[in-house]
Amino acid sequence: MNATLAPAGSAPHGAPSEAVKNMLPWLVAVAFFMQALDTTILNTAVPAIAKALVVTPLSMKAVLASYTLSLAVFIPISGWMADRFGTRRVFSSAIGLFTLGSLLCGLSNNIHLLVACRVLQGFGGAMMVPVGRLTLVRTFAKSELIRAMSFVAIPGLIGPMLGPIAGGLIVAYLHWRVIFFINVPIGLLGLYVIYRHLPDYREKITHPLDFLGLALFGSGIGLLSYVLEVFGEHTLGWPAILGLLALSAMLLTGYGLRATHTPFPLLRLSLFGIRTFRAAVSGSFFTRLGIGGIPFLFPLLYQVGLGFTPIESGLLMVPQALAAMSLKIAMPGILKFFGYRRVLVSNTITLGLLIILFATIGPTTPIWLIVAQLFVYGFFTSLQYTSMNTLAYADVNEEQASGASTIASATQQMAISFGVAVSSLAAALFIPDRSHTSGPEMVHGIHEAFLLLGGWTIISTLVFRELKNNDGDTVSQHKVAAQVGDSLTSIETATPQR
Repeated sequence: MNATLAPAGSAPHGAPSEAVKNMLPWLVAVAFFMQALDTTILNTAVPAIAKALVVTPLSMKAVLASYTLSLAVFIPISGWMADRFGTRRVFSSAIGLFTLGSLLCGLSNNIHLLVACRVLQGFGGAMMVPVGRLTLVRTFAKSELIRAMSFVAIPGLIGPMLGPIAGGLIVAYLHWRVIFFINVPIGLLGLYVIYRHLPDYREKITHPLDFLGLALFGSGIGLLSYVLEVFGEHTLGWPAILGLLALSAMLLTGYGLRATHTPFPLLRLSLFGIRTFRAAVSGSFFTRLGIGGIPFLFPLLYQVGLGFTPIESGLLMVPQALAAMSLKIAMPGILKFFGYRRVLVSNTITLGLLIILFATIGPTTPIWLIVAQLFVYGFFTSLQYTSMNTLAYADVNEEQASGASTIASATQQMAISFGVAVSSLAAALFIPDRSHTSGPEMVHGIHEAFLLLGGWTIISTLVFRELKNNDGDTVSQHKVAAQVGDSLTSIETATPQR
């Protein structure tokens, strides 16, 4: 059982007060934004940083990959740390490490030091997302979870979209080091507010950390992420790629065997026996393989294919973020009215069709039509993420919440990395030589990639078909709404008409 420690400003018996519950989503949202922004903000600044550090732009790949690899490796221990040391201490430490890593990145004067500091940044970021999500799950009732998760999901959508344009603007008008320094004041403010308002949850008894499981899983996932990062650029030969993939498979298989033979594994794979959790996590993984790489393809389409400037390309990503923000308020009502199964099945198909529709964007497409398509796509993408993220906790009890949050966060991070790799491979398949490809050929190749990714997204709908109509009703309140509607219908039928 969980021991809930009363945070500052909490109600009697350790229950968080309304003031704390109002502040908590903002705290977690800011942390999510910082973590999500740093996954893409360096992309447009790579040439400037490479020039300043006197290295080739290709060498900067280590700076980009080290952050995502650090996230993938360290996320699995976040749940255990929260249970052992408390959500408040771990969350504040995560923001502190992320802020310190950002400061040191900005002060770095060579690429090796920059890579090391990015690893420190990633370690902090790995703790922020799952521990923040876990704090929300333990603070809000399941009937309130959709609204809270919907709010904090917005920064996760906005960060990767604003990253490229923010990096371009900072490099153009300020200095590349500002990309890292901008996190420092935000992090310090977050630390102050956390100690005043963040609830503190921890387990009374925690089991020893599975160090062997961490070594097997962390090295397996880290190696797989690395292979997929470089695979799309063909920097390794086929023998090396196949060898590394085989080694990664052996390490992950070893972890699977370890998890089934140890009483307290790093990741509780037994949670996949819960139908709603299994559908949400596996569905999230397969769906993100299709939609996760779309932000990678759009800059290629806009800049290389259609001739837009980097700033214009970045601005065209804004409609998707605006849709996610402006229509979030409608999502709890949609889930309450239709239920999870109907929403996820129909929404996933809709997303696949919208991605296929992107294949119609060309030099003659009006800007207003591109903006309209992106706005609609942004709404359905946001609804998809909110639905998958909240369904994962529908049938998870408090004792399982920490493990569920860790698995969901680790799977999400892997899917983001793999999604970019899949889109890169799709582009490479249809555009074999990007450096000598003309605009029309680039547009045609990216259109083919959109068709492939859209088709894959539609196929991923099969994962959600195992859900039952009443799955997740404790979170969406769908059954309650249906019962109220049936009662009203019965009353109207029994009442004599005048």
